[in-house]
Amino acid sequence: MKRLAILGSTGSIGTHTLEVIALLGEQFRVTALAAGGNVERLETQVRQFAPRIVSVGSQAAAVDLRRRLGSGRTEVVWGERGLLEVAVDGGAELVVSAIAGGAGLLPTVAALRAGKQMALANKESLVMAGEIVTAVARERNLQILPVDSEHSAIFQCLPGGDVSEVRRIILTASGGPFRTRPREAFSSITPEEALRHPNWRMGKKVTIDSATLMNKGLEVIEAHWLFGLPVGQVDAIIHPQSIVHSLVEFVDGSVLAQLGVPDMRVPIQYALTYPGRRRTAVPRLALDGLAGLTFEPVDRERFPCFDLAYEAAEAGGSSPAVLNAANEVAVERFLERRIGFDEIPTVIRKALDAHPSREVRTVEEILDIDREVREWLEKR
Repeated sequence: MKRLAILGSTGSIGTHTLEVIALLGEQFRVTALAAGGNVERLETQVRQFAPRIVSVGSQAAAVDLRRRLGSGRTEVVWGERGLLEVAVDGGAELVVSAIAGGAGLLPTVAALRAGKQMALANKESLVMAGEIVTAVARERNLQILPVDSEHSAIFQCLPGGDVSEVRRIILTASGGPFRTRPREAFSSITPEEALRHPNWRMGKKVTIDSATLMNKGLEVIEAHWLFGLPVGQVDAIIHPQSIVHSLVEFVDGSVLAQLGVPDMRVPIQYALTYPGRRRTAVPRLALDGLAGLTFEPVDRERFPCFDLAYEAAEAGGSSPAVLNAANEVAVERFLERRIGFDEIPTVIRKALDAHPSREVRTVEEILDIDREVREWLEKR
């Protein structure tokens, strides 16, 4: 039996992970959960999986959850300290890092330092601090198992993780809901429209990132660190059907691809059961029922966030952390209707220009940069 903790259990990836665990049965034991403020959903999860410890975002949420659970055996903690306790001392062998955004960095690093195997869905950890995160994993002799469908696909196409014969890896992107909308109409896009992804059901932040194609830019940086390839060897292509999840092109011209229905339960389960595979409840891919698979280049003028990510990756140092913080602020402002959809890349551009790249050595320095950028943007 494998014991695991889930950071971000009430979000999209977290709830899918628990669905997978419920179907896998006694092969897994959930020992710890961490969530934000969705106490009602967390209560349901605690009653079903009986973890030893759970963490919530605030003291008020902790009081509410304790009241709901009554005199049960589950310990309830809260705040950053509680989150780190779940990541490090939750009694798990495997930690699923599924907290959205930069908030996932600290517990991800803490879990790795504690020797926990990592199933990583929090791409921002590698975007902000890829060199530090991968160094800690190497020091502890731990493998980071990718949960994102694109990186899971690459992982599956690279037996043994050897990239010496790889010419490039190609991440696929659906193009989001505005793939064919004229760029001059972007100023009128509403949050409701941007949240209607054509193929995937995801959290709000990642759904907006998919609409701007920033998500694909962040995934380029993530792939660079996960697979040890220069950023210039990581490419992306638009694939509206989301059936081919990513491809690997080798030096001899051969291309391997991983295909499947667009359902996050498949890459989640592969990360949990690796190196083995188990049956899933996901529908099988019916090749004879596909009308066709199409591919097209990324329209970089329509989606400038994609190139902003490459720019930050090439600059290195603190720039990816600046990119990530500015993007999170811009997405939040758009969802609050404080800026237009077309202004998201403008906010990020201004932040990158105002915060030139500098060397970073510790997680604390990166978190300082994150706070600095957020405060700078809030003043504007």
